[in-house]
Amino acid sequence: IDLSSHIVKVYLTLKVENAGSTPTSEVLLSFPPTQADHLATVEALVTKGKRKKTTLVRLDVKATELPDAPNDAKYFTIYLANPLKSGESTTIEVLYLLTHSQEPFPAEIAQSESQLVYYRDSALILSPYHIKQQTTFIKTPSTKVESFTRVEPSNRAGTEIKYGPYEDHPPYSFSPILIHFENNSPFAVVEELVREVEISHWGNLQVTEQYTLVHAGARHKGVFSRVDYQSRPTLNGASSLRYLLARLPPRVHSVYYRDEIGNISSSHLRTDSRKSELEIEPRYPLFGGWKATFVIGYGLPLQDFLFETSDDRRYLNFTFGCPLLETVVDKLTVKVVLPEGSKDPSAVVPFPVEQHLETKYSYLDVVGRTVVVMEKKNLVPAHNSHFQVYYTFKPIFMLAEPLMLASAFFLFFVACVAYLHIDLSIRK
Repeated sequence: IDLSSHIVKVYLTLKVENAGSTPTSEVLLSFPPTQADHLATVEALVTKGKRKKTTLVRLDVKATELPDAPNDAKYFTIYLANPLKSGESTTIEVLYLLTHSQEPFPAEIAQSESQLVYYRDSALILSPYHIKQQTTFIKTPSTKVESFTRVEPSNRAGTEIKYGPYEDHPPYSFSPILIHFENNSPFAVVEELVREVEISHWGNLQVTEQYTLVHAGARHKGVFSRVDYQSRPTLNGASSLRYLLARLPPRVHSVYYRDEIGNISSSHLRTDSRKSELEIEPRYPLFGGWKATFVIGYGLPLQDFLFETSDDRRYLNFTFGCPLLETVVDKLTVKVVLPEGSKDPSAVVPFPVEQHLETKYSYLDVVGRTVVVMEKKNLVPAHNSHFQVYYTFKPIFMLAEPLMLASAFFLFFVACVAYLHIDLSIRK
């Protein structure tokens, strides 16, 4: 269990044995309801091959409901690539991420105080199966641990707390633990992010991102001293949020960063052939409970993201998620604005999202542009994967706006000529 940031990363190495009499292709994972509410993603891998020729194969994981779940436990089913025969065993690597799982205590701190948090879990994983042996390792960000629950055998060395090994525990065994430790990493949480990706067949992809950012750590109490903060930033504001790093696609151009007041000049853009990094500083440092709203916009070459299928359909291949590193997004809305005249839009996303269509009117639009809207809650950087939006478009529609402009100018000049040649006087 890695507690080095405000996103809890849990790595499970499960050696599973089929003790039944029939083959099985499924393995159940169970979570207590307090963890299931904060569960962002669950991934499972299995090792294939031997020695140096091993490869990791991703397994399908889906949420499952069981009617006889004790204490409202939540389940996920791991589907094995090959059925596990009776008496055989396999090793599964599982990674799941938890958000909003570290509780600041004390809830309010002064500018010069460190941030202490609670983390609650179990020394034994909640499992519907008999556990022959288990060992749990917990990694803390620093050696400053105020207290932790002792479940013998357990010990602490440096930044690591070890629980176990524990032998022969029945199904659904649970041993609650509480760890109180120092964590000065800034709890950057985007309460709401709206990403608008506008496609222009004239060669540009315009991206606009509207952020509502909050520091979700221990709330700041007292007054803020800018002098103390700048003279000794490691002591006065150790858990404050000083800057954010956004990883953008390569060949980005026309980048801007502004808020309601105007342009914010404290930003640095680094680009190369593989990626672009935008380092931004909020207008003021963020302490616990403080918020900031801002907008990031940039342009991209269309040929890097728009492609055609064999059946003459076009599709956008773009990244779903938040470009800010080590950030939790409570609610994300991705809007893909298609060119006017597009038909039959459909989106393909590698995980469940809510989808619907809207209509947007821009300059010189007649019937409006179709907007594919996708919404998802509780996102982490692991959700930054590609999605596709398919649609059909006839190239003749690209001539609509130039013809409208040409017709408007033509009618204007005809009106001017007619006005100059018409005699409106009533006398001879």
